[in-house]
Amino acid sequence: MTEYVSKKNNITKKDFTKIFWLSFLMQANFTYMKMQGVGFCIAIQHVLRKIWTDDADYQKALQRHLAPFNMTVAPAPLIMGISIAMEEQAKEEENYDFEAINAVKVALMGPLSGVGDAFFWGIFKLLASGLALGFAQQGNPIAPLVLLAVFNIPNFLTRWYSLKIGYARGQEFLGELETSGKLQLITYCAGILGMVSAGCMIALWCGVSCPLQFEVNGETFVIQETLDSIFPKLLPLVCVLCGYSLIKKGWSSGKITLVLALIGFVLGVLRIVG
Repeated sequence: MTEYVSKKNNITKKDFTKIFWLSFLMQANFTYMKMQGVGFCIAIQHVLRKIWTDDADYQKALQRHLAPFNMTVAPAPLIMGISIAMEEQAKEEENYDFEAINAVKVALMGPLSGVGDAFFWGIFKLLASGLALGFAQQGNPIAPLVLLAVFNIPNFLTRWYSLKIGYARGQEFLGELETSGKLQLITYCAGILGMVSAGCMIALWCGVSCPLQFEVNGETFVIQETLDSIFPKLLPLVCVLCGYSLIKKGWSSGKITLVLALIGFVLGVLRIVG
């Protein structure tokens, strides 16, 4: 039995499943002129064909959704759902302002990208990498699976449910968030969590220490123990902040890696760091 999302335009659940899978190809169709616009249009074009049965109207709809589009890809199906709902509304209203469709897309790209970047690149990516590295250091073969699962499970769920929410009540939902200020709060909190995750990664995986020690009045003075008593993991933090400052000055990551490797080699030979 066919399960309809919209009987009026013959849109089925299978159509939405197809949009879900095609949304993963948005970056594959990236161009400098349209950015993700081509991928966005390809993802929803079969539904547009069902809404606009007249060839001329269908071609105009394709042109609308070939406009430049660029955002974090995981929550992009939310805008796809909203766009489909707006296209259906445009078909029903004789004097509908078609420019409103792309206006809404452009208005939502910024705030959704802010939330998406904070969560997917600031939290889930770091969390997945940290967990996978822990298993990899132990020689556990499931490390790659942990990396893929921890990052992709939220990715898949976000794409599927945001598409459904976007179609059902996306505009109302985001309007409520923006009006109440909750969208900004979510972005701010996600940024804090991302920084905490980055701090944990620095402490766990950046192994820089100072093995120097001196004899003072018969007592052994170990520099690393003194540093840890003042500020634990200070040297890894200084190392990362130095790298970050060089990035801000325009240094490439490859150049920074090479310089850090040379400095680490020289200081290691001199037994200044370990």
